[in-house]
Amino acid sequence: MIRKWGSTLVLSSALLLAGCGSQADGNAGDEDTVKVGVLASLTGALESYGKQTQRGFELGLEYATDGTMEVAGKKIEVVFEDTETKPEVAVQKATKLLEEDDVDFLVGSSSSGDTLAVLPLAEEYEKIMLVEPAVADSITGSEFNKYIFRTARNSSQDAVAGAAAIAGEGVKIATFAPDYSFGWDGVAAFKEAAENLGAEIVLEEFADPAATDFTSNLQKVIEADPDYLFIVWAGANSPWNQIADMKLQEKGIKISTGAPDIPALSIMEPLVGMEGFSVYYHTLPDNEINDWLVEEHKARYDGEVPDLFTPGGMTAAIAIVEALEKSEGSVDADELIGIMEGMSFETPKGTMTFRPEDHQALQPMYSITLEEQEGVPYPVPVLVEELSPEDTEPPIMNNPE
Repeated sequence: MIRKWGSTLVLSSALLLAGCGSQADGNAGDEDTVKVGVLASLTGALESYGKQTQRGFELGLEYATDGTMEVAGKKIEVVFEDTETKPEVAVQKATKLLEEDDVDFLVGSSSSGDTLAVLPLAEEYEKIMLVEPAVADSITGSEFNKYIFRTARNSSQDAVAGAAAIAGEGVKIATFAPDYSFGWDGVAAFKEAAENLGAEIVLEEFADPAATDFTSNLQKVIEADPDYLFIVWAGANSPWNQIADMKLQEKGIKISTGAPDIPALSIMEPLVGMEGFSVYYHTLPDNEINDWLVEEHKARYDGEVPDLFTPGGMTAAIAIVEALEKSEGSVDADELIGIMEGMSFETPKGTMTFRPEDHQALQPMYSITLEEQEGVPYPVPVLVEELSPEDTEPPIMNNPE
């Protein structure tokens, strides 16, 4: 049973010693220690995502262990590694965690490309990997192996939530996404969900994820003359300013997307009134764990609220502790798989359940509008409807036997 502990957080010495990129301190193979390796983009274009995951994971371990950093009589140690949002680096860092640090679990990563590159290592070394926050459907689809459990939502869950906000009979929609696995899977899933609701996809436009000029891409959107432009995007080089400069909304094209993290929301003022969806915003969930997360995050980080992927990091930590409590500290992967398949657990977003067939966590999502709020210097996602785990349950795509 996961417990709530007091309001003052104190980092354990184990967590302090296991900082970003640090080496293990001689406890490899120690039967009294559980070691977790966390892969995250701590530098580069997805740096904010990685740091949100890191903060959330630290807070999650403290919450789930009542601040002891112990479970089933074992100490928990964490090693963070920076993937730099480069798949080849992610593989190097994951190999280091598995071989040199001898970790019992992997967690990560911020990028779907990084994560897909690392998945085979979890199978090779027979270690459980908690995928957070990467969303590509293929992670729990075509590239799935039995050691993978995803606390992050997948592209199809995003798609169902996004389509629920704008799709309908006869609605014309164009899509715009980065030209790699995150974008491909996101658009494919959205297209299926939107067409199931009667919408027509009139254009699928992909752009170089490292580009800074999207003029030609957006011009194609204008020429397609859709009712909506649905955008799948991640990273710092977002298209929002150019969408405003090219006056897409003044041309009758409504914009819709998943509400991003707070730094990206700060440049979305032209999209006030937008209909879309959210994975998380700190005021959307209504439960005690989220209340705790918001309060403690503010206390520790100079009044800052948890951002888009902070609760995901916390959720991955809670899932590991929950599984270890049930296994009485055993880190045997086959035993943990049996425990975690079908396991339900409480998170900042409410109850999640690992679906047995593909180990995807079923979870709530949120239909929102972006609105101005007094005293907040960016458009705020305001709840229209909470979509239940059943509402957003994605198809099973890993062809289980």
